[in-house]
Amino acid sequence: MALSDLLAQTRPLVKQHIAAVPEPWPRYTLFLSFSDGRRRASVVHASGEDIDRLWTMVAARCRRLAVRRGLEVRWLRADWVTAVRPLTWDALRDTLKGFKRNYFRFGLALDPHFDRAFLEGELNGNAMLYGGSGVNHAVVNEKNFRLYACQRFAGQEVDFSAEGQVFALETQGVFCAGDTAPVLLHPTGRKAGRRILKARDPKVVRGMVERGGHYLATQVQESGRFHYGWHPCFDRPIGTYNALRHASTVYSMLEAWEVTRDPVLLRAIERALDYLVTELIKPATLADGEQAAFLVDRGDEIKLGGNAVCLLALAKYSELFDSNRYLAMLEALALGIGAMQDPDSGEFVHVLNYPDLTVKEAFRIIYYDGEAAFGLMRLYRLTKDERWLAMVEKAFDSFIAREHWRAHDHWLSYCVNELTTYRPEERYFRFGIRNVADHLDFVLKRITTFPTLLELMMAAQQMIERLERDPIHRHLLAEIDLEKFDKALHFRAGYLMNGHFWPEYAMYFRNPQRILGSFFIRHHAFRVRIDDVEHYLSGFVAYFNHLQREVSNEQDERSRRPVGRVGRVG
Repeated sequence: MALSDLLAQTRPLVKQHIAAVPEPWPRYTLFLSFSDGRRRASVVHASGEDIDRLWTMVAARCRRLAVRRGLEVRWLRADWVTAVRPLTWDALRDTLKGFKRNYFRFGLALDPHFDRAFLEGELNGNAMLYGGSGVNHAVVNEKNFRLYACQRFAGQEVDFSAEGQVFALETQGVFCAGDTAPVLLHPTGRKAGRRILKARDPKVVRGMVERGGHYLATQVQESGRFHYGWHPCFDRPIGTYNALRHASTVYSMLEAWEVTRDPVLLRAIERALDYLVTELIKPATLADGEQAAFLVDRGDEIKLGGNAVCLLALAKYSELFDSNRYLAMLEALALGIGAMQDPDSGEFVHVLNYPDLTVKEAFRIIYYDGEAAFGLMRLYRLTKDERWLAMVEKAFDSFIAREHWRAHDHWLSYCVNELTTYRPEERYFRFGIRNVADHLDFVLKRITTFPTLLELMMAAQQMIERLERDPIHRHLLAEIDLEKFDKALHFRAGYLMNGHFWPEYAMYFRNPQRILGSFFIRHHAFRVRIDDVEHYLSGFVAYFNHLQREVSNEQDERSRRPVGRVGRVG
């Protein structure tokens, strides 16, 4: 669609929603951002008293700049100022200390007429308020600020003197991609700048699953190795690799494929699995002579969680495709986990050295315990081999004794949901409830998207649904506020939409096409890493399935209602 068509589609929605700002500020200030999807958005803006004249002026600037830069515009976004807060640079710096890094959701103007002004997307996309990973709060990055300001405003300098004026801008906007109707964007706040959607719509959630799965498919190279991740502000690759996250990401891709059946995604999964089993998983002989296998990570490390997520990925593939291809490998990996478990206490050792299998770290992170137990449960579900279930039950004796539920670990939530399917014992159900019951305020209030919280909630929800049908153990539901649980679950799912790289977000970064449809971690400079995407994706797959069940249950309920008799008229 041509730029003129995008402008024509966008203008009516802008006129419908724009409102005048009271004096002494400019009555209307309008920004137009536009991108071809491959380059960072170009932005033009102006202020005026009459909205029709202002639109004509800014649209003309937009057309001229698009021609000059040779852009075939794919995305157009219009934003307007809704409120203003005057500050000094010193006051702004103090204000920024109260915002988590990259969570300052306002635009900034450098003069009271807004001749030089920036949208929030420009500030964050160019790391203008980011001081590095060592600074927890937002901060003026003068180097990046000057660099982008000089690009945007023809080499003009920025005066950062303490008493110099600066103005925080609240805004709202409209986004148009041409292939769909223009959409209104959320105003300033934690949802700022993304499209307004019905969070509980299964179609919306499925769309994010499709795009997230497709993104991960594009990151699998021909070798089967992933592009591990990107720093999107400046389109820089993350120069490391993690074999555990390779395996766990493949697992999430299989979950997504189960929903989408995307053939491109499946081909990528098969390449990544082949790389996993041929390059990353290594054989080893145990002390008793049994042949085991281990996922070997950087530094010749064997991580308990690494073997666990290999079980998840390979067992999921085996289930989906009724395949025996990986059964021998699955058993060898499980035996490797067995070699890391104390047969008396049930506790796991977390990190070994390869190939001598000596202990490197007895404990590293609690997540490994939950991953190991969950992986073994999924293998038990596949094979019904009692060895694996016995290992999990032994591990849970340890988890309960050490009150692991206090960690509120999503992997333990997954595991206990699976375990209670086969061993519906009160102590396991109670563990699952305690793992989430006193964590609901955190789920409701956490400012970061924290995608594993949705995974925690969804696994717990599945267990709760079974408890509601269990006359023996239903009384345990009195130990959790179910109304608050439901509110927290849906809130967190909706909040995670703020971490999706919608085009209206992606357009302000150096290479929008690279990150489009992925998921990011805002406080890590919008980092996109395969495991970040993995956790969002797994949570949204479970949430989509939950919404589908809700819709199905509502339809069943309606079908069971008696049809009222219609009286005869006459």
